[in-house]
Amino acid sequence: MTRSRPGGPALSRRRMLAGTAALLGGAFAAPALTGCTAAGAASGITNLSYWHLLSGGDGITMATLVAEVEKELGDLAVDQTVLAWGAPYYTKLAMAAAGGRAPDIAIMHASRVTGWAPGGLLDPWDLDLLAEFDITEDTFKPRIWEKGFTDGKLYSVALDSHPFIMFFNTEVADDAGVLASDGKLIETSTPDEFLDMALEMQKVTGQHGLSWGYLNDGAQLWRLFYTFYKQHGADMVLETGKPAQFDEDAAIESLEYMTKLVDGTVAAKNSDINNGIAEFAGGKSGLLFSGVWELRTMQDAGIPFDATTIPTLFGTPAVYADSHAFVLPHQSNPDETKRRAAYEFMSTLLKDSIEWAGAGHIPAYLPVIEDPAYDDLIPQAHYANAADLINYDPPAWFTGSGSDFQNYFLDAIQGVMLGGTTPEAGFSSFIARINTLLSKPNPVTV
Repeated sequence: MTRSRPGGPALSRRRMLAGTAALLGGAFAAPALTGCTAAGAASGITNLSYWHLLSGGDGITMATLVAEVEKELGDLAVDQTVLAWGAPYYTKLAMAAAGGRAPDIAIMHASRVTGWAPGGLLDPWDLDLLAEFDITEDTFKPRIWEKGFTDGKLYSVALDSHPFIMFFNTEVADDAGVLASDGKLIETSTPDEFLDMALEMQKVTGQHGLSWGYLNDGAQLWRLFYTFYKQHGADMVLETGKPAQFDEDAAIESLEYMTKLVDGTVAAKNSDINNGIAEFAGGKSGLLFSGVWELRTMQDAGIPFDATTIPTLFGTPAVYADSHAFVLPHQSNPDETKRRAAYEFMSTLLKDSIEWAGAGHIPAYLPVIEDPAYDDLIPQAHYANAADLINYDPPAWFTGSGSDFQNYFLDAIQGVMLGGTTPEAGFSSFIARINTLLSKPNPVTV
């Protein structure tokens, strides 16, 4: 989820140019992004083109996993193309799929697939062929497997789930008297109980009880809002051609509570996520709301910490999450050897994804997290139950990670957090903008 330049094995000049082209918004010609290479018949090696948007620590881990898969299979060479996170990546991938230059396999956020599959930008996975490689419904959590389907066909297979969780400083919690004898935080099951716990931690740190950043960050705002909204048991249905369906009371109550959190004592009134992370990493708060992808940051900080799912404060256990998922970008005449190799590559990587858990993500392939070795990963094992509670963005052609949907939420809701507008007015503004989008057809088509 980070956006820094990936490390690990060196990229070829062609791949480096491809990433630069995306970073500069397409300043380089599209042919530089051609992902298709011919199978090496003479050498017996199948060359597979693979695009993804994983950078920073995630990129290093993925490069390591790919190298291990190549070594394990022996007859496969994977050509990775790493493009800039967010809009640059999705724009280039859509152009490649629509223009006949699609890679053999790619990573997408599961929340983005809904807008792509009906438009013909993705090819469905063959369930029978997946089963040959031990990829079946019973090897995934129900919510994660079902998310891959659109109109009855499987268009994405999840590598992981990466939920929004709560980190906590174990020393601060102990000094505040909110750490139970088993090393876990005391249970909080109401909004007021959570506020009380955070305030006890604030007395220890002298600064804040909770760190959470939202300034100019629609993703951070939406992740916490949607967690609380779903904890009300509320749904949000976004169907093209119809007004949005939602629970206004749940939305307003969630926003009102979020404003209570950023009162200047429980959490900072106007912090961005970088400041929030730095504050927690510096031991100046007891709690942090952020994604599992910050695990390595906290490990590097050297503070005593653990992690858990965000407490259920409004009755229904729920967390916001997304998944990195494997997709088959559309190819009019796919090479069957390369297509089968894509299945084998993905299945082998999934089976070896215990290393992916080291980055904080929860592996989607059940045999990995059911292996006793996963229990030894701390704190990963302490929030693994989040995979049973995850909620993706409400499906629509304009929602999902890296989309403008979360920016629209920022435009409407940041003023609420800063006290410049009411929760009612802010949420009404957001829904009005969403209804405008729902009145338009999906523009992502071949």
